[in-house]
Amino acid sequence: MDVVTALTGVRANARIVARADGRGGTVLPVLDSDGPLALRRTRAVGAEAKVMLVGAMSGPLGGDRFSLTASAAQGARLHVGSAAATLALPGQAAGEARYDVRLDVADGAELHWLPEQLISARGSDLHVTTRAELATGARLVLREEQVLGRAGEEPGRLTSRLTVRVAGRTLLDQELASGPGAPGGWDGPAVLAGHRSVGQLLVVRPEFARHPMEARVLGECAALIPLAGPAVLVSAVAPDALRLRRLLDEVLAEFG
Repeated sequence: MDVVTALTGVRANARIVARADGRGGTVLPVLDSDGPLALRRTRAVGAEAKVMLVGAMSGPLGGDRFSLTASAAQGARLHVGSAAATLALPGQAAGEARYDVRLDVADGAELHWLPEQLISARGSDLHVTTRAELATGARLVLREEQVLGRAGEEPGRLTSRLTVRVAGRTLLDQELASGPGAPGGWDGPAVLAGHRSVGQLLVVRPEFARHPMEARVLGECAALIPLAGPAVLVSAVAPDALRLRRLLDEVLAEFG
């Protein structure tokens, strides 16, 4: 695939397709990436295939356009992580950078989307969209973590939208904008309350439709919320990335 580099920024794409091998395992007939998006298959346990996203270049920078698609076919089990945090930086090209993620999970398939943190550095302008399309019997574990600015640094502009649909019906559609130029109040008591790390953990399982979990508070700045469908959402803010990760890991361990 081609990577276009110009004053308009870098264009890069990555694609993962996972399929059941018929013997209780998962194969990856498609593992395709270019430029800053480098995909590597790593050792996995049992039926799961594991892929790591390795940053081959800096970015996303201003004007860059990245896209990644991960698909799990019926019976497949796919785990996607990243080797390091993603750092959004200002660039020479004008305009915002974009990072678009598309997740497709078939009936009877399972996808774990667990990348490392996204750090919004001063002067950057990044728009992230994550869209997940699930069949009725699909399973999904999705974690998002955002760090607003490096140590002692003001954040850049960051807009993040997450949309999840199950069997064609919208389960979750939310957007958070932060940093310079974002709508007023993003740093106020109703949103981040001065915290600089924000994250969420979404778990979609068919059994949640029959046996929904109860809402509960998790510490001072986090909550578990059952959604109107087969899913629960954990939303959290924290003073730093380490405390945010510890909280989300505790909840993830609870779900097994």
